[in-house]
Amino acid sequence: MVAAINTLEFIYPDWPASPHVKAATTTRNGGFSFGPYASLNLSNLVGDEPGSVRRNRALVHKALQLPSDPIWLTQVHGTRVIDAFDAGPREEADGCVTGTAGVVCAVLTADCVPVFLCDRRSTRIGMIHAGWRGLAAGIIEDGLRMLQVPTGNVMAWLGPAIGPSAYEVSDDVRNAFVRHDREAAESFTPVSSRKGHWLADLYDLARRRLRSQGVQAVYGGLRCTFRERNLFFSHRRDGTCGRMASLIWLDKSAR
Repeated sequence: MVAAINTLEFIYPDWPASPHVKAATTTRNGGFSFGPYASLNLSNLVGDEPGSVRRNRALVHKALQLPSDPIWLTQVHGTRVIDAFDAGPREEADGCVTGTAGVVCAVLTADCVPVFLCDRRSTRIGMIHAGWRGLAAGIIEDGLRMLQVPTGNVMAWLGPAIGPSAYEVSDDVRNAFVRHDREAAESFTPVSSRKGHWLADLYDLARRRLRSQGVQAVYGGLRCTFRERNLFFSHRRDGTCGRMASLIWLDKSAR
């Protein structure tokens, strides 16, 4: 669902989470950045003016009525997922979990899959940045371990990412998944005009990893950051560009 707040547009998860679980993904629109970062870039690490990023983050904070400043991670396409309690300045990690109301977990993306996690009792939440490297190396498995709840009680929503008709990869990417799970070959479609190249379905790969760990309630995965130029940044499409933020938190009234 796309909704506007004070001229900003947000994508909200379509999942049966408790009302105490708050979550949203930003779009590229409504901010202060210019050029390739136009206009709601939320990353300090892509070359945008720091002042513009600060103003953009303040806009999102106000529009979503966030209970605290988000935990902004330094993402490295790895598998490290931290508890929010352990987060320090410029923490290198690609995911964050918490059971504390009012703590905002966040990741930044521009084609990778933002994976929202929560348990059905709204006691634990998590946010994972899942590109192909992280997916292949096991970030979803590590994130679920950090969540520390039975996976049968977990639900996931896959936020805006590059779609299966736009993400061309080479043999090495496909092999990284198929070595782990031969059935993952079903997530790749050969490119007829380029031998050794494939269209990869990141959403399907994420669903496979989640379900292999016992998470059956998986939602989302219907957008395409590459195709939906007016809504989303896409590194694959544009190279230099901004980043959207995906955020999740527990309402303080949950406690």
